[in-house]
Amino acid sequence: MKLFNPLQLKNHTLQNRIVVSPMCQYSATDGLATDWHIMHYGQFSGGKAGLVMQESTAVLPNGRISYADLGIWNDEQANALKKVVDIVHENGSLMGIQIAHAGRKASYNVSWKENGQLSPEDPNGWQTVAPSNQPFQPEDTTPIALTLDGIKEIISAFKKAAERAVSVGYDVVEIHGAHGYLLHQFLSPLVNKRTDDYGGSFENRTRLFIEVVKAVKDVLTTQSLWVRISATDWAEGGWNPEESVELCKILKSLGVEVIDVSSGGAVRFQDIPVEKNYQVPFAEKIKAETGIITGTVGLITSGKQAEEILHKNQADFVSAGRAFLQNPHLPYQWAKELDQEIEWLPQYRRGKESY
Repeated sequence: MKLFNPLQLKNHTLQNRIVVSPMCQYSATDGLATDWHIMHYGQFSGGKAGLVMQESTAVLPNGRISYADLGIWNDEQANALKKVVDIVHENGSLMGIQIAHAGRKASYNVSWKENGQLSPEDPNGWQTVAPSNQPFQPEDTTPIALTLDGIKEIISAFKKAAERAVSVGYDVVEIHGAHGYLLHQFLSPLVNKRTDDYGGSFENRTRLFIEVVKAVKDVLTTQSLWVRISATDWAEGGWNPEESVELCKILKSLGVEVIDVSSGGAVRFQDIPVEKNYQVPFAEKIKAETGIITGTVGLITSGKQAEEILHKNQADFVSAGRAFLQNPHLPYQWAKELDQEIEWLPQYRRGKESY
């Protein structure tokens, strides 16, 4: 039974191989965590998740997906996040933070309000930036192509965010390079139309990603460095699994310990076969061809399914998002499904009893 075996990292141990995926809550004020975040993340650790990964947390104000995103571009925000980290640790789970910049997919409204990107003139909107001046959707504001000075600011912001994450006590720092956000935008030839050292060839399109990884790695102490990537754009001429493997080989050599494998998001109207285990083959390919620790996501809804993925050596751990929203104590449910005995929080042990 692999699912409930510990996962050993260099400096940390996950109590099991079930990870809470980062899920935007759109509940911050000026980037500051609120009581909602303490409740939201605490409940997952109460359910004995191996690691709780915090939602996309912006390294700059203009890197937020929405005006209600978490941020870590100043010390006040970092201090507010410490309460979140402490409650997760108190319940025995590891805590990770996903640091990110949304690029051209920033300045959107929160998900449960009128959908769409807010203009720079809107009180809750701002001017977006990207590798090139192409919007994600035709109706979006045209982003400003980053200058070389702007790129340097991005790298510095990721580094400072990582420094704050270290000071707060996160166990894992994950760089968000997936789902069509800024670092993925630089990777994808469908989005990156630059003609300088940051566009064109594979080496140039991966340059910013590698520079960010180096900057972040430089300030970590005992933290495990993870990277989330979209293994494919699901679009002809886009970023593809073979390029993902080559990038992951480089990332591994730079000290990245884990690749969190997802897919898509760079361009609209992809023909994605969303079905059970549809993203698992990408994690399996990266794991087999690089030897790096990999995690997989996407419609993993049962303990049996998760255990089968691990048993087949297709990934080293599984991440779940919607399943955790439906049941914050998902590991208890999956343990029961697999007839596996695990330790419950003392406050919840009565829940093990049958009526």
